[in-house]
Amino acid sequence: MAKITDLTHVHVKLKKQRVKDMVFICLGILSYAFGFTAFILPEEVVMGGASGISALLFYAFKIPPGISIWVINITMLIIALRALNRQFVVRTIVGVTILGALIGALQPVFEAYPVITAGEDKFMHVLIGGTLCGAGLGMVYSHNGSTGGTDILIALLNKYLRMSFGRAMQFVDTCIICSSYFLFHSMETIVYGIAFTIAASYICDYVVNGTRQTMQFIIISKEFEKIADVINNKIHRGVTVIPGKGWYSKREVDILIVLARKYESHDILSTVKIIDPEAMVSQTLCHGVFGEGFDKMK
Repeated sequence: MAKITDLTHVHVKLKKQRVKDMVFICLGILSYAFGFTAFILPEEVVMGGASGISALLFYAFKIPPGISIWVINITMLIIALRALNRQFVVRTIVGVTILGALIGALQPVFEAYPVITAGEDKFMHVLIGGTLCGAGLGMVYSHNGSTGGTDILIALLNKYLRMSFGRAMQFVDTCIICSSYFLFHSMETIVYGIAFTIAASYICDYVVNGTRQTMQFIIISKEFEKIADVINNKIHRGVTVIPGKGWYSKREVDILIVLARKYESHDILSTVKIIDPEAMVSQTLCHGVFGEGFDKMK
């Protein structure tokens, strides 16, 4: 009976998590659609991904981006169906459908009531658009969502050509951005496209990893007990003691491992410096630590 109750409790929590994820995915897609339609399309900037291809098609043939984004993504999904897992396909179809619908709804609104005056301060508009789009993508990725795009093509390049995801992404996005030269015959457009991509990537990474930034300390000191006590009682962080051996000295040593938030790193280093200035300290940035006192696993 207790097992059934526990399973029911788990199912309820999972259902709540899925609802929460869907709310944030929709907010993220709304942020992306707003940045794309209000700031990027009026300035005729081409970025990477399926959005960049849809922007090119809109500038050249006036094909509505909301429709072309959906068609491009579904076509790529069909081509890559065997290389992708079912969960990714379902998440992508849902995300792309919402994105296409929002872009289709917002575009005529901003054409009738523009938020910006095109050409007035193009670089600033590109940065604002990149920030909104990057923040939106970060929210989507943080809550297990997908907007498809060239992620599908990148997965294929990685599987069949053994190309790393980072290199494949750079290759695909560079090709899309540079192709805008054939339409506009302007290097300036390429520069703006690269600026958008850098801004969006940075903000996306910050949203996904910024709040999770945690420091890991490895401390080797003769005064390990005093250091551990202060970190435990004053900074209120857990300390793990691991026995070790110095290979050069052949002496037994005790190693402290501490996980702390980034803003607590100064207090930890100051504590070590005051107690034992000769201590050896290794400080490493962790992008995610899950468990008691840190983030919950999603």
